[in-house]
Amino acid sequence: MSFIRTTVANGVGEIILDRPKALNALDQSMIDEMYQTLLTWGDDDAIETVLVTSTHPRAFCAGGDIRAIRQHALDGEPEAIEAYFTAEYRLDQLVAEYPKPYVALIDGAAMGGGLGISVHGEIRIVTENALIAMPETAIGFFPDIGATYFLPRLPDGVGLWLGLTGARLHGADAVAVGLATHHVKAADLPALAGDIRAGVSLGDALRPRSAPVESDLPLRRIAEYFSDSDLNALVGGLQGAVGDDWAQEMLELLGNASPTSLWVTAALLEAGKSSSLAECLDRELRAGARICATPDFAEGVRAVLVDKDRNPSFTPATIDAVDQTEVRRIVGE
Repeated sequence: MSFIRTTVANGVGEIILDRPKALNALDQSMIDEMYQTLLTWGDDDAIETVLVTSTHPRAFCAGGDIRAIRQHALDGEPEAIEAYFTAEYRLDQLVAEYPKPYVALIDGAAMGGGLGISVHGEIRIVTENALIAMPETAIGFFPDIGATYFLPRLPDGVGLWLGLTGARLHGADAVAVGLATHHVKAADLPALAGDIRAGVSLGDALRPRSAPVESDLPLRRIAEYFSDSDLNALVGGLQGAVGDDWAQEMLELLGNASPTSLWVTAALLEAGKSSSLAECLDRELRAGARICATPDFAEGVRAVLVDKDRNPSFTPATIDAVDQTEVRRIVGE
C-alpha cells in the first residue's frame, strides 16, 4: 500500500501525504517514492510547480518513522538505520535544491522529518493551526533533517532554543522567525490550494489571502537566555531568573530531555553555523548512527512513542554529569 498519492494537472504536480493513522510519519517507502517523484518531475517540462499537501485534517507530517529506527537499533541492524537516514537526507537535499517552485501547505503538525520536506522548500505556507517543532532531544536524539543548518540561521538564540527545548511554534511564530514564508487563514486554504491546482500563479493565489500576522514569541528573552551554547552557562542563567515563570518553564522542558542529547545538539548547531547544508546532513548522518546505538535513544523513544509514559530514565541524568568525550565521539569531532 502506498502512502503517497500524486496528481498532475495544469502544470502542477501535487504530492499528497496519505498515512493518516501515523500522522503522515515518513517510512522508507514514502521517502523513496517522494524522492523518485521529485526527480522525475524536475526533468518534466510539463510540470512548473510542485505542491505538497496532506490528507490529515490536523497533521502535515509528524516526522520520521522513529519507532522503526528504534526497532532496528534494538535488533542490532545499524545498516538499516543508515539506509533510512541516507534516503531521508537525500530527499531533504533535493527539496533544498529543487529547480522549480516547491510549495508546502502546513495546516497542522509539522515536526522533525515533516520540516525536512517543507522548510527546505521555496514556499512554506502555514495557517493558525500549524504546530511546528523539533522535539528530538526528548527521545534521546537531536534535530536532524538539515536542522543543524537552518536552526543556527534563525534570529538570535531561536534555533538553539527550538533545538534544545523542542518548543512548539504556531503559524504566526513560524513566519516571524523565518521557518514559514506565508500565513493564510485555515478557512482560506482550500480556495488557495484550488487556485494553485488550477494553474493560477503563486503570487496571484497568495496575494488576496496572505497577510502579516502578529507573533507573541518572547524574542528578547530567547536571545538573552539561549545565545550561549555552553549548556552549563545557559542553564545557570535560567536558574538565576528567580520568579520568571517563562525561564522555569524552559528549565522543565530541558529537564524532560536527554542530557547527552542536549550537549550533542548544542555542538551540532555550533558546527552548523559555518557549514553548508550538505556538510550538515553528512555530519547528522554520522552522528545519527552513533546516537541511535546509545541507551538513551531506545529509552527516549520507548517513553515518548511506545509506552507513552513520558518518564524516561536517561543516563547520565543531569547536564553536568555528561561525559564530553562521549559528546565529541557522537558529533564526530
